[in-house]
Amino acid sequence: MRTCSSSRATLPCVAETGHGDVLIAPLVIEYPFKRTTGPVVGAFMTGLREGILVGIKGADGRVLVPPTEYDPLTGEDLTEMVEVGPAGTVTTWAWVRSPMPKHPLDRPFAWALIRPDGADTAMLGAIDAGSPDAMRTGLRVEPVWADEREGLIGDLAHWRPADV
Repeated sequence: MRTCSSSRATLPCVAETGHGDVLIAPLVIEYPFKRTTGPVVGAFMTGLREGILVGIKGADGRVLVPPTEYDPLTGEDLTEMVEVGPAGTVTTWAWVRSPMPKHPLDRPFAWALIRPDGADTAMLGAIDAGSPDAMRTGLRVEPVWADEREGLIGDLAHWRPADV
């Protein structure tokens, strides 16, 4: 394989493979921009930094967590933020026996959907329960906050059973 270059950029080249010519071109995927969070997601992230969970009231009165900018049923703009939790209830879960390097915990844990108190929807979170025997649907959990918080989803480090 051979690479063709100019002073400005790497250019596509044709390489002989024995099976005909093959066009070879570099592929760079990048997103060279930053998105602002806006008032709804920004309020959620600010809440995480402060150790508070917030949702948003939908057009039908349901509280959605994490909050969305638009009602999923009607498409209406949503603006009424509501504090929820901090504890919640596991609605479903799956056990991770061998965590991967980018997982939130370096030991076995559960991924779960957790409905914070006062919310009508659930959010995804990692639960440090110790063993799958400690997990069940309906388990009460509480958040464990990161020591240093900066307004990111990782500020809610993980959840733990509420009776711990």
